[in-house]
Amino acid sequence: MQDTWLPQPDLAEVEIGLVLQALADPVRLQIVRLLDAAGEGSCTSLDVPVKRSTVSHHLRTLRESGVVATRLVGNSRLSRLRRDDLESRFPGLLTSVLAADPPAVRPLAG
Repeated sequence: MQDTWLPQPDLAEVEIGLVLQALADPVRLQIVRLLDAAGEGSCTSLDVPVKRSTVSHHLRTLRESGVVATRLVGNSRLSRLRRDDLESRFPGLLTSVLAADPPAVRPLAG
């Protein structure tokens, strides 16, 4: 059985601003870090502090910006980083983003 992949952009046509915008969101950045560690994940397997539907939305944004590729396996959508493609198009970008310290959690003003 062959994997079915969801449509994704050709990175040769993706502007860096679109990728940076996708990576600028703290939840999406957390998702990228989790996918880097796990290799692959779904909206139900990624441990982020938002609803599953929100994780699904973030994964779609990451896919449409060229950061992740998503394949269908039964009823699941498994996403993984397009590490090699991103490295080829934007050398060092993903490596730098992943190597940067995660943002500090700021206490709520009260």
